[in-house]
Amino acid sequence: MNAQAPALTVSPDLLTGAEWTDAHVRELYRLTADIKAHPDRYTRALEGRVLAMIFEKPSLRTRVTFEVGITSMGGSAILLDHTSGRLGERESIADVARSLSRWVQGIVARVFAQEALETLASYASVPVINALSDVYHPCQTFADFFTLEEKFGSARGVKLAYVGDGNNVCHSLMLTAARVGAHLRIATPAGYEPAIGIVEEARRDASGTGAKIEFFRTPEEAVSGAQAVYTDVWASMGQEGETKTRAAVFAPYQVNADLMSHAEPGAVFLHCLPAHRGLEVTDEVIDSPRSVVFDQAENRLHVQKAILLMLLS
Repeated sequence: MNAQAPALTVSPDLLTGAEWTDAHVRELYRLTADIKAHPDRYTRALEGRVLAMIFEKPSLRTRVTFEVGITSMGGSAILLDHTSGRLGERESIADVARSLSRWVQGIVARVFAQEALETLASYASVPVINALSDVYHPCQTFADFFTLEEKFGSARGVKLAYVGDGNNVCHSLMLTAARVGAHLRIATPAGYEPAIGIVEEARRDASGTGAKIEFFRTPEEAVSGAQAVYTDVWASMGQEGETKTRAAVFAPYQVNADLMSHAEPGAVFLHCLPAHRGLEVTDEVIDSPRSVVFDQAENRLHVQKAILLMLLS
């Protein structure tokens, strides 16, 4: 049986996730579900396509899932390891983008600075995909809400509590929640809230889907009645110097059995991984039957295959 082609045209790049409407995300999930159920339909879907993967930061899930994703659909990937030197140091980002555009059909970039990604996209003539920046992580949260759709039948109206740092994952959770109609309940310590501009953008987008973006000061308030609880590391890559300070500030925001007891009895636990066990989450929670962290990790593969199809086919 032939692969199902994407039904909607999308923007040429995926830099923030806000480029895609709720209709685009629904199409992404339709395609993802078909890819996951029938991978054999897509073994030649990207035959001959080459993906350049630029990584300024270490990676397990992102690198493996993109590389496996394109090769399983007949394409290939080339890793450009920038973990020992930043993108743009050896030659300008503009020249990198223009050169790669002559050789490959797409660029995946995992970078420290969002503006480096945007510069790359402005000079590239092939699609550029954000595989994580300091501001956004769209591929992750598309997979997160696909996982919630699998667990609850639909993410619309699902109450998801996010507890911890108002970081790139939090930003992308807001934008994706707004597109799928979820109710996102956020608790962060004072001074660690998500960027107000992204909050306002997510709330504007939420008006069309019935989504809600709400803020609480205590984790117990955010988790109360939630069907899903999400956390992330307290110090992201590049913030290692703040680890000790953040550990003290975020200690009351640890996801443990007591905090999970405030959620609905059937609530699931999510984490984008890697997890710092004993800090933001206890072993008791992350290893429990209610944890879906490895479902999330698996779904990174299926969702990113769909993203590649939507942008490269």
